[in-house]
Amino acid sequence: MPTINMIWRPWIDGRENIPATGPVILAANHLSVADHYFLGLTTKRHIATMAKVEYFTGAGIKGKMVSRTVKALGQVAVDRSGGRRSADALEPSLEVLAKDRVFAIFPEGTRSPDGRLYRGKIGVARLALQSGAPVVPVGLIGTEKVLPIGESRPRVAPVGVRVGKPLDFSRFSDMANDRVVLRTVTDEIMDSIRRLTGQEYVDKYAKRNAAKKRSKKNSEPEATSED
Repeated sequence: MPTINMIWRPWIDGRENIPATGPVILAANHLSVADHYFLGLTTKRHIATMAKVEYFTGAGIKGKMVSRTVKALGQVAVDRSGGRRSADALEPSLEVLAKDRVFAIFPEGTRSPDGRLYRGKIGVARLALQSGAPVVPVGLIGTEKVLPIGESRPRVAPVGVRVGKPLDFSRFSDMANDRVVLRTVTDEIMDSIRRLTGQEYVDKYAKRNAAKKRSKKNSEPEATSED
């Protein structure tokens, strides 16, 4: 982390909004792979995050190194195949919170394809209602310029992090299975993030939107020198 501070010198507002003790859910927008590193600058507390289950089961020397790394970082395996398996991913997250730790989640589920803020998935709301932990919204600004999608070499660019005040959803504690309530809570969290970042909001899931863009691009005829 000292290296990140020294090279990028990110500005951070609202650190004091993250409780010093007890379970906490950090809910942030997702612009870049670099988000994890800048998110870690917001608190001295250890932050557990989700990682694809494939990272935990990799073969070969590289796969085993990645597996050891994500486990050492306290990351939680998530199965993205959908259905029951994806829902079960909340169990280890709840265990993290039950130990009064900090758990970070990106409600959009994937990185924004164009810098806008996309619709959040209700997993964050389910996690909040089942655990009783406060949700602290976090707005990451400029990280997409540090490590754009498709690139592996980071760039030096201005980065900022805004941390909002904790959101208390204890009034819905007995409604964790009500999808209307889950959607309402998720939308409130996403609106809090939007107000921190100033991003344009898109009421669609990022993955679907990105897939639609790729499909459209692939269906278009290739340009020629005559075009």
